Amino acid sequence: SPHADPVPEAALQAVFTSLAAAASAAPALALVRALLRCGRRLPAFPVWGSPLIELTRADTGAFVAFLKVFDEACKQMVSEKSPSAAAAMRPDLAACNAVLGGCCRLLGSVTEAERVLEIMSAIAVSPDVDSFGCLAFLYAWRDIPSRVDELDKLLDALGFGKKIFFKNLISGYLKSCSFESVSSVILRVVEERRVGGSNAFDLESYTEVAQRFVDNGRIRELAQLIIKAQETESLQQSLAVEDSVGFGIVNACVELGLLNKAHSILDEMTAQGASVGLGVYSSILKAYCKEQRTAEAAQLVSEISAAGLQLDAGSYDALIDASMTAHDFLSAFSLFKEMREARLPDLRTSYLTIMTGLTENNRPELMASFLDTVVDDPRIEIATHDWNSIIHAFCKVGRLEDARRTYRRMVFLRYEPNNQTYLSLINGYVSAEKYFSVLILWTEVRRKGADFNHELIDAFLYALVKGGFFDMAMQVIEKAQELKIFLDKWRHKQAFMETHKKLKVAKLRKRNFRKMEALIAFKNWAGLNA
Repeated sequence: SPHADPVPEAALQAVFTSLAAAASAAPALALVRALLRCGRRLPAFPVWGSPLIELTRADTGAFVAFLKVFDEACKQMVSEKSPSAAAAMRPDLAACNAVLGGCCRLLGSVTEAERVLEIMSAIAVSPDVDSFGCLAFLYAWRDIPSRVDELDKLLDALGFGKKIFFKNLISGYLKSCSFESVSSVILRVVEERRVGGSNAFDLESYTEVAQRFVDNGRIRELAQLIIKAQETESLQQSLAVEDSVGFGIVNACVELGLLNKAHSILDEMTAQGASVGLGVYSSILKAYCKEQRTAEAAQLVSEISAAGLQLDAGSYDALIDASMTAHDFLSAFSLFKEMREARLPDLRTSYLTIMTGLTENNRPELMASFLDTVVDDPRIEIATHDWNSIIHAFCKVGRLEDARRTYRRMVFLRYEPNNQTYLSLINGYVSAEKYFSVLILWTEVRRKGADFNHELIDAFLYALVKGGFFDMAMQVIEKAQELKIFLDKWRHKQAFMETHKKLKVAKLRKRNFRKMEALIAFKNWAGLNA
């Protein structure tokens, strides 16, 4: 009754929200009709209108019914004499666009869409780029080129950007399966970007294009579209690879899990005698990285290089990292070789990736071979620690001859060994009980005058005591005393007792007087004669 007390807006909002949550469109629409019939002023639009839009936007019948109450409600708002009340009843631009979108995308009705535009004009809500985007979709879907042209000119006159316009045109043409029109729009955007436009399509648009073309067996048309786009893009010197049409389409195929279709596009372009742009290759390489198909990636990189194209350092880094993660070391080496031949200035990241991966996988022989191939490259700063990594890895797996050979190679190439180099060798020799090799190393290091520290002195002494080379052990002790390096006598006393407990001075006296003297000197130093 018009004379009854009005229902509080909060209560109405709770009712409409509950009906929306229960997906009860019919009762909600009936309630709005009742409010309109009773002659009372409608509550604010967000109270009832917004829940109803959400309720009906996916149901054709319910949305048609909603349009009628929307029309009546807007007429009531226009006739409202109180400006403040009219303002509260007015739907905002977002709500109007949602209604317009339903007319365009759900109903596909030009009549209903243009009626909503009239309503917006009557209630003083001005359309924006999203409004015109909805209309672009509708006119493309319903194949009304004259309206598309009018809309295009209107956007120019209003000074609006056209990114949303083009995006919706493509969606509309795809809905009507007008694939030639889709290609024309994309090529137009590429052309306008060439002369200063900034329009470009996002992943969502490219995904929609790729899906619809592929679903309709239009691989050949996709290839032709990329070829034509490349002709224009080749004039755009500052264009990033990721902004190319080829990358966008092929990357969309990859994201959709259609890697085989991406290959088909590549094959079709080749069959048509076209040069394949870097954008097409890059997206396929990205997929190879993701799926760790590293051997195929390495082969494709060779094809890219043969085509006169060049990947950036970041692409190589990602591919090499994927190869090392997959333990595909040969592909990593092949990719690094391609990277060097491409004359890229920054090789350090990939070099470290390979060396670290080989170290973690205990492949010192591959480390040594790899280092030999790059040692003369001025772009890679090879240092002593690189050689140390190889020597340490060889010693760790007991390949002492290879460790020694690497050490000799390092010295020959004039890389200065350091304490870590010697420690790795000593520990390896001790593990294999090759104490004579430690003696030779001590002689060499002593002659060169290394920068001894406590750890190195201690390691030499321990190994020489275990090996029974007491004359050399005393040289180490003298060096420690000279450098004022503290030595743990108990540790070396234990080493002696473990290995030489039954060694008698009298037996040495008969065989070698010098060794006897060294043994006595060591025992005195270690406190073994007490």
